[in-house]
Amino acid sequence: MKRLSLAIVAAAVMTLPAWGHHSHGNYIMTEYLNLEGTVTELHWVNPHIWIYLEVMDESGEPAVWALEAAGASGLARQGITKDTVQAGDKISVRCHHLRDRSNGCLLGFLTTEGGEEVEWD
Repeated sequence: MKRLSLAIVAAAVMTLPAWGHHSHGNYIMTEYLNLEGTVTELHWVNPHIWIYLEVMDESGEPAVWALEAAGASGLARQGITKDTVQAGDKISVRCHHLRDRSNGCLLGFLTTEGGEEVEWD
């Protein structure tokens, strides 16, 4: 019984960093923000894909937004590849805004120029 208890505690301790890493606590998860613009950069890296989107702000000035997506393996399971979105593409997204309201989002859904909406989280 003592070994089983020790094994359970060890397993729980080893998985805590993974839970913390995947926290979305810095985003407003109860609402979506809609953005549309032009992709300026796409970083297909682990652990998350990043899309940089140039959006016109309220004053008509360009502003770059950083959009955090899921990891490459998760997106690949959904049929999303490096070629799905490229720099220069015009897209629209529904994302969860950063709590501090700066130009960053957790990407929920992305709609390509062709009009297909796909979940990216």
